[in-house]
Amino acid sequence: MHKNEKGPASPSQGGQILLIVVLVMIVSLTVGLSVASRSITNLRTSTEEVNSQKALSAAEAGIEQSILSNASIASGEIYIGTRYSTTVTEVKGTSFLVKGGNTIAQDEGADIWLSDYSKDSAKLYLNPWSGNLTIYWGNSADSCSNPALEIVIVSGTKISPKINRYAFDPCLSRVSSNHFTQASSGGSVAGVNFLFSTPPIGVVSGLIAKIIPLYSSGQIGVVGTSSLPSQGFVIDALGQSGGTSKKINVFNGYPELAAQFFSYGLFSH
Repeated sequence: MHKNEKGPASPSQGGQILLIVVLVMIVSLTVGLSVASRSITNLRTSTEEVNSQKALSAAEAGIEQSILSNASIASGEIYIGTRYSTTVTEVKGTSFLVKGGNTIAQDEGADIWLSDYSKDSAKLYLNPWSGNLTIYWGNSADSCSNPALEIVIVSGTKISPKINRYAFDPCLSRVSSNHFTQASSGGSVAGVNFLFSTPPIGVVSGLIAKIIPLYSSGQIGVVGTSSLPSQGFVIDALGQSGGTSKKINVFNGYPELAAQFFSYGLFSH
């Protein structure tokens, strides 16, 4: 009888086995690294999202604290590792952006204080302002894409206020039908370039003014021939958490009179 006996594997067979083992190890290592990398990326993304939300919450907390105090806060903490800081800037002077540079909504308008604001009604509207007031607005090369402005200025005294109205429009085709005054060329206010302006409007013993954009919304700047009183405060807040930062900018203005009040001249005596 003959026995079939297998001899030792040839060198070529051993090399093939080793190659297969190496390939399997490479594939396994590649899959493992891919899974690990994806897990690390997901973890990092989740951590960044959490830190982003914490930083935003910190900035909002800073805004709230500065609104309460009307003061800058160098450093505050809402919980460990999550901090905020704020800078409060009072809006006043010979030139500034209305509502801190925020867009003024169409038909709603914004107040410009020409006298002192106070929560005490006995001290409200003290120190009326006199001088020339120029309003700037418009940033679209298409003049008819910019708003027209209605400007209502209340002057005199609380007991006997006087109301003057003005209307300006940069759009020639609208002017022919609405009969507003054609707007003048613009200029720069607080670093913002505007295409249009009003001519200087003379104000004597001004108490308050309301600027109302018509046809569309827009940003508005104001320039006076002498310093105008406080309009409110711009609060810049920075929140930080785990290397992530968030910034918030808020204008904290004084309570505004409803636009309807300017139609009837209602003031507290």
